Amino acid sequence: MYRIICALCAALLLCAVQSAAQPPATQAISGTVVDQTGAVLPNASVELLGAAGRPPQNATTDEAGIFRFPSVAAGRYEVQATFEGFEPATVRVTVAGRSSASPGPLRITLALARFTQEVRVGNSAGEVNAASAANLDSSTVDQNALENLPVFNQDVLATMSRFLDASAIGTNGATLIVNGIEMNALNVPASAIQQIKINQDPYSSEFPRPGRGRIEVVTKPGSQMFAGTTNIVFRDSALDARNAFALVRPPEQRRIVEGFLGGPVRHSPNTAFTTSLKYDAEDTQAVVVAQDPSGLIQANVANPYRNFLAAGSVTHQKGSNTTIALSLSYQDETRRNQGVGGVTLPSAGVNWHSIEQDSTYNQQTIVTPKLLNQFRVLVGNEYETWASISAAPTLVVLDAFTGGGAQADRLRTEHHFTLSDIVTWSSARHLVKGGFQIPDGSRRRFDDNTNTAGTFYFSSLADYTAGRPLSFIQQAGNGHVVFLEKVLGGFVQDEIRVRPNLSVVLGLRYDWQSYFHDHNNLGPRMSFAFAPTNDGTTLIRGGGGMFYDRTGPGPIQDLLKYDGHRLIRYVLTNPGYPAPLDGQSLAAQPPGIVSLAADAGIPSSLQYGISVERQLRKGTSASVTYTGSLGFTQFRSRDVNAPLPPLYLARPDPTLGVVREIESAGRSTNHSLQFTLKGRVSRLFVGSAQYILSQTMNDTSGVNWMPPNSYDLSLEYARADSNQRHRIDLLGTINPGSLINLGVALAMYSGRPYSITTGHDDFGTGTPNARPAGVPRNSLEGPGYADLDLRWSHDVLLSPSRKRAGPVATIAVDAFNVFNHVNYQRYIGTLTSPFFGRAVAAQPPRRLQISFRLHF
Repeated sequence: MYRIICALCAALLLCAVQSAAQPPATQAISGTVVDQTGAVLPNASVELLGAAGRPPQNATTDEAGIFRFPSVAAGRYEVQATFEGFEPATVRVTVAGRSSASPGPLRITLALARFTQEVRVGNSAGEVNAASAANLDSSTVDQNALENLPVFNQDVLATMSRFLDASAIGTNGATLIVNGIEMNALNVPASAIQQIKINQDPYSSEFPRPGRGRIEVVTKPGSQMFAGTTNIVFRDSALDARNAFALVRPPEQRRIVEGFLGGPVRHSPNTAFTTSLKYDAEDTQAVVVAQDPSGLIQANVANPYRNFLAAGSVTHQKGSNTTIALSLSYQDETRRNQGVGGVTLPSAGVNWHSIEQDSTYNQQTIVTPKLLNQFRVLVGNEYETWASISAAPTLVVLDAFTGGGAQADRLRTEHHFTLSDIVTWSSARHLVKGGFQIPDGSRRRFDDNTNTAGTFYFSSLADYTAGRPLSFIQQAGNGHVVFLEKVLGGFVQDEIRVRPNLSVVLGLRYDWQSYFHDHNNLGPRMSFAFAPTNDGTTLIRGGGGMFYDRTGPGPIQDLLKYDGHRLIRYVLTNPGYPAPLDGQSLAAQPPGIVSLAADAGIPSSLQYGISVERQLRKGTSASVTYTGSLGFTQFRSRDVNAPLPPLYLARPDPTLGVVREIESAGRSTNHSLQFTLKGRVSRLFVGSAQYILSQTMNDTSGVNWMPPNSYDLSLEYARADSNQRHRIDLLGTINPGSLINLGVALAMYSGRPYSITTGHDDFGTGTPNARPAGVPRNSLEGPGYADLDLRWSHDVLLSPSRKRAGPVATIAVDAFNVFNHVNYQRYIGTLTSPFFGRAVAAQPPRRLQISFRLHF
């Protein structure tokens, strides 16, 4: 399949070169769409209208508000720009012959529309668009939509993450892109966000992961007029329902205050600033459902959370072609009693603290009307600590209770930078984009003091009462490691307008990561958009490409610290209790190590898909998309020194304990069929509805996962942990009248699978993850999920003006899990557990959230 994709890309590239050998007399038209304050408008729709008989061309502005029509024949045209909440604007432009210079960059200014409560979710126009980044199976919400949809605790990323595809997410989680820069976390409050996109241009060579595995965020830019937003969010358990597992309704409260302010710097027409602050105080309660020899334990345990975030930026327009932006952010977070809940008792909790500081420099230069350069660099520092509440040894009675201490003390510091330089060149029928990236260059320090007092594992409450642990695991030595992690990437991509109704995108990407001797990670990618009908209301879109994964810092630090000398991990089977060694020295036990398989490489996957998009009427569209993926050489771990069959009593190398080898030998497959309807679905409802039928199979649960029997993996290929057969998502607004502005979010998902285990160490590894004979992995079905969230809001226009809208005050009430449906989670598959086949936790019950927003 890899060779077929390469051959197809080469053939298409050859055809494109041949077709471009004698280009027609065309010129490029480019420009920027801004609002009245001078702030750029990303994802605005731009249409090029020519003489009668010439089909219109469509484009969408990028995150810098820039649009391009690379191939425009000589003649007179109108360029029309539209954006939600603004009046459309049109400018006229004349394109001369080949010998003449291209028209200079256009600047289209959109005026704010008269006050309206209509909200659009999804594609900004709800119409078919042949641009490569305008696929209708994407999910896009702008500032207006975010302010009118039910968003719990202002966590916009969590709200949008429902549209991610778990099969497209890498080892290190979803890829987060903020203003074109890959980041670890979102460092601005919700009031500073202008737009969020998922799965836009899914096969773009600019990004390492597929579109369904990344979140792109565009923040509000500075402007030449003062504008600001203040949000106050409040919740109290007095307004909530009781958790299904709580004996009494726990006292909880959430208080969020955030604000955004932007405007000119000292009335300068070329310099603007933004600043945003957020304070978040959450007093929540974890619900413990466990059982010890004395009986059932049900308790509420406070785990308060505090978060302070400050961010700001300065944007300067240097001349007419260069824009420079400098951004700073600082975030301080703490949480107490982390990890408590379910079968984990309060004594095994952890106190967590994190500080992150980031500085970003972004420069965009229009070198010529056809050439754009974007340079971005981020420098940041992170500091993170975990402190166990109790220093006692950990006691784990499988899926009955976890007590003692957490044994989770550790420290992490990180100094990192991210850099990218991307050049875009348009000429004739081509839009060429290329550059290099350093997504991660970091100095990381870890001080691992976990499990220094050890952890006892018991198969059942009866074994715990009798003092018969199945294993004891303890660490000793120096857990301090410092290393440099380097990740590099480069790409080139050509978007070719083969014919007015056919465009093809050909790309090639290269990815490299340190600590892996794998240098051949070339990923060819291709996509196309074809309009088979003259009216342009139907579009066939397809594509495919190779994508490569990354490990993240976790596996690298394991390889360095568990080398057999620095930090020693001892695993004892059938130890004594409470003295596991019976007077013997811990140092006399065989140590465990972590190694990298000789043939280990960076996991790769082939993703491909095809869709049919249809404009049903103006502002309303539907699409059907099939997506498939094949995962090759996926990460997993295996104990290559596990006791030998058939008795599983002795390890091949008695001088070593567990030898966890990280290997690239897993595989995965995914098939999904997605139906999407978006735009003005009815007279009252505007939004997006999506149904996905899918299946994901694999034989690994990630880089840290180890199979029960390292010598027999025949039953490991099964449904993936993330597999959900059916998924229904709906986001939108209902506006029957001026007093009713209702935001709706509906989610209905099939259950995820989980495994049944014996609760015993049947293979002598010290890990009780064995399954009954002949039972495959993930053979049990977990519960489904159903949730309906509503938001009622009412806007009051203060001091209206004919020239511009005045301040707007918004009062809103959000209801989450309106029908108080019990969404069970954490089903127990351990046969020796008193909770076998039952859940020990549930998603939150119905909760009410009150908010007030002032925008000017």
